[in-house]
Amino acid sequence: MEKSCTLLIHFDKGTPAIANEIKEALEGNDVSAKVDAMKKAIMLLLNGETLPQLFITIVRYVLPSEDHTVQKLLLLYLEIIEKTDAKGRVLPEMILICQNLRNNLQHPNEYIRGVTLRFLCRLNETEIIEPLIPSVLQNLEHRHPFIRRNAILAVMSIYKLPQGDQLLVDAPDMIEKVLSTEQDPSAKRNAFLMLFTCAQERATNYLLNHVDRVSEWGELLQMVVLELIRKVCRTNRGEKAKYIKIIIALLNSPSTAVIYECAGTLVSLSSAPSAIKAAANTYCQLLLSQSDNNVKLIVLDRLNELKSSHRDVMVDLIMDVLRALSSPNLDIQRKTLDIVLELITPRNINEVVLLLKKEVVKTQTGELEKNGEYRQMLIQAIHSCAIKFPEVASTVVHLLMDFLGDSNVASAIDVVVFVREIIETNPKLRVSIITRLLDTFYQIRAARVCSCALWIIGEYCLSLSEVESAIATIKQCLGDLPFYSASEEGEATDASKKTPQASSITISSRRPAVLADGTYATQSAASETAFSPPTIVQGSLASGNLRSLLLTGDFFLGAVVACTLTKLVLRLEEVQPSKVEVNKATTQTLLILVSMLQLGQSHVLPHPIDNDSYDRIVLCMRLLCNTSDEIRKIWLQSCRQSFVKMLSDKQLRETEELKAKAQVSHAQPDDLIDFYHLKSRKGMSQLELEDEVQDDLKRATGEFVKDADDANKLNRILQLTGFSDPVYAEAYVTVHHYDIVLDVTVINRTKETLQNLCLELATMGDLKLVERPQNYTLASESSKQIKANIKVSSTETGVIFGNIVYETSNVLERTVVVLNDIHIDIMDYISPAVCSDTAFRTMWAEFEWENKVAVNTVIQDEKEFLNHIIKSINMKCLTAPSALDGECGFLAANLYAKSVFGEDALVNLSIEKQADGKLSGYIRIRSKTQGIALSLGDKITLKQKGGS
Repeated sequence: MEKSCTLLIHFDKGTPAIANEIKEALEGNDVSAKVDAMKKAIMLLLNGETLPQLFITIVRYVLPSEDHTVQKLLLLYLEIIEKTDAKGRVLPEMILICQNLRNNLQHPNEYIRGVTLRFLCRLNETEIIEPLIPSVLQNLEHRHPFIRRNAILAVMSIYKLPQGDQLLVDAPDMIEKVLSTEQDPSAKRNAFLMLFTCAQERATNYLLNHVDRVSEWGELLQMVVLELIRKVCRTNRGEKAKYIKIIIALLNSPSTAVIYECAGTLVSLSSAPSAIKAAANTYCQLLLSQSDNNVKLIVLDRLNELKSSHRDVMVDLIMDVLRALSSPNLDIQRKTLDIVLELITPRNINEVVLLLKKEVVKTQTGELEKNGEYRQMLIQAIHSCAIKFPEVASTVVHLLMDFLGDSNVASAIDVVVFVREIIETNPKLRVSIITRLLDTFYQIRAARVCSCALWIIGEYCLSLSEVESAIATIKQCLGDLPFYSASEEGEATDASKKTPQASSITISSRRPAVLADGTYATQSAASETAFSPPTIVQGSLASGNLRSLLLTGDFFLGAVVACTLTKLVLRLEEVQPSKVEVNKATTQTLLILVSMLQLGQSHVLPHPIDNDSYDRIVLCMRLLCNTSDEIRKIWLQSCRQSFVKMLSDKQLRETEELKAKAQVSHAQPDDLIDFYHLKSRKGMSQLELEDEVQDDLKRATGEFVKDADDANKLNRILQLTGFSDPVYAEAYVTVHHYDIVLDVTVINRTKETLQNLCLELATMGDLKLVERPQNYTLASESSKQIKANIKVSSTETGVIFGNIVYETSNVLERTVVVLNDIHIDIMDYISPAVCSDTAFRTMWAEFEWENKVAVNTVIQDEKEFLNHIIKSINMKCLTAPSALDGECGFLAANLYAKSVFGEDALVNLSIEKQADGKLSGYIRIRSKTQGIALSLGDKITLKQKGGS
């Protein structure tokens, strides 16, 4: 059985000291050698050695020493040695120690007295403590505060012992007297703490008698006062009004720790708007005054909690929260923006957007390395503001278009996606956006941004001047035709003859890419994926950006250019009355398309054109040579309609999520509702009245009623032993983020008394047992509730196993009952979450752990199987419902969840219906840590069968 430990010291096991060497050093006269020897002895004792032979040596040679370090080490040694025998009786040799401790408590040196009093706080043996009590009490009146504060702590720990109230009957009286006369802040705090823990009523009386002076007390004492207020109000909510006044007074304390605690206490006790506002103001003040990033992050977490429960109060403080963006730390900036985006209202949107615009402009001038990422966050924030409140789009869209040529490709992509959405949702801005886009197109440096910008140009250039300007801009960016000269091709052919081997290797270098739906496709190494480092070229008017990108071998972009030019020519036919001009534009476009195909099939580039892009360009050429009305309708209308449908689907999903969040629980029928208008208001302050009103409102809307689902509760009870075992045990498991609480009920089924019954637990995985449950004596056919706390440090399936050990009076050896294992379910740590497709694909590429599970199920419908998996593993489907509509025999979907530890879990489901009606395919799980990938895989394997 392991003992409780009050002391931990790092021990290097490399060179263990030998007991004889220690003994010799202790017997010598050299003080430094004695100090070293004592340290070695303490370390050996802490690591399981017993060293019984040292005790008498220490009594003879160390006790008389006058050196302070030696005396301090002696007390540490006494703290950790065994002071009782196997039956719990104090060892007789401990009497030798008692006399020494009494002498120390009356020692002329204050340090010796102080450390001895501190040592008594950790002593549990009543027989040793009893003779020392008079000396301890004398020290309560010592002139030195160091001794007084330790004497108070000693009195408190003695009083808390099992028979402490008999050893020190009038301890609370004495400490109350000390408290009224004490001047030292630390001693005063210790005295108040003693009353708080041992005689709570006296502490509350003292507090209420000295209400006017609380704000003058020291920081340490104020912290204990707040702790007391929280405890009192938890047990007796009716009395909280008088304590809230004290908290409001303490909000003006000069100590930041005190005002932080005050704000937290206010929020936990009161729902009155003025109290919440005071707490929120305090948090905002701390957010700006504290320079430590960790403090800022903690305060932002508190503000985030306030935002979800008291949004109305937080809306007024939105500009104060935004001031935290001045911190250069990206995590702080991200958290601040997340909070602010949920507090935007029509009243404050203009102010918020103005500030975000200023921040975007600042990122251009600053030299900070993270400016690109910060700018991307700001652009996303402005994007969501403009979607919620379309009227602000006109003020930001032109500023953001300056960043289309940004070297940070991610933020440039965000800008172009934003522009694409705004141009559809705000028709008034179409002309100005198109004009600006054509003016700045040459500056765009990344292929993916070019592709999206070209799509916008192809879809939204409607008038004659716009179409002509668009064709001219694209021609200018492609430069002069052809894309290469005959001499260049000759050189390239010679080079390829010299190194045919290298060329063939390059051509066959293909790798799987992740498509938007999460499935894999083989892709030529030349083309750019969502997460390979994107090709960036310097955009200039002299050598066009499109030309430079094509010459790097990006034929996907070539296909996009072909489609855009084809759309523009088709639209030109509608708006240009002159047939000659239309034919001229058509022939020029055909020439460009042919040149691109020639470039793709020449030896100038290391990779030939891929089949997809080749087919697409050839299709455009055929279309320009022979157009029909049906084709024209598909190219000029259907694309736009698909995009509009995608936007409306996205908006519908967002509004449904908001509705789901807004649903509040309502009160049960027959619940009591107070009408506060009929309440007596006599002697109530405005704050108390507000608080009462809010409480009644909460009661009426069912916020105080926790809907304890009894059926769900029963599911969490696990049987640990069999019905025929002498001891029956079952556990109720509660998982709360980082803690697991096991509430174990043990029943003695025998006719005998079980002595020293102990629940011994051990864990596997990232679980740690916090404290060992103590021994109990269990009478015949009686039961006992034993609580065990377990800490969790990562998201994976853990196992708790153990046994119950006990003794009976007639059997000498101990009896052991082995318990069933408790498996901690990963589902308790995982909750559905949302992320963008881009973020999903980026994480999918980065995460190194993949677990691939083959589909094996009796379910025959693809969507039914997808829903079954979502329900089984508690994840969110990121693939839009519209993308899953229809029957086509296969389905690919992305699922996402986050753990309470902030880890991401990504799942891709790809299934196909076989001819026999069965489903086949794979479920891939990816995560940063092995634990999530394996645990989720096991869970899916267990649950995927379905049908049961």
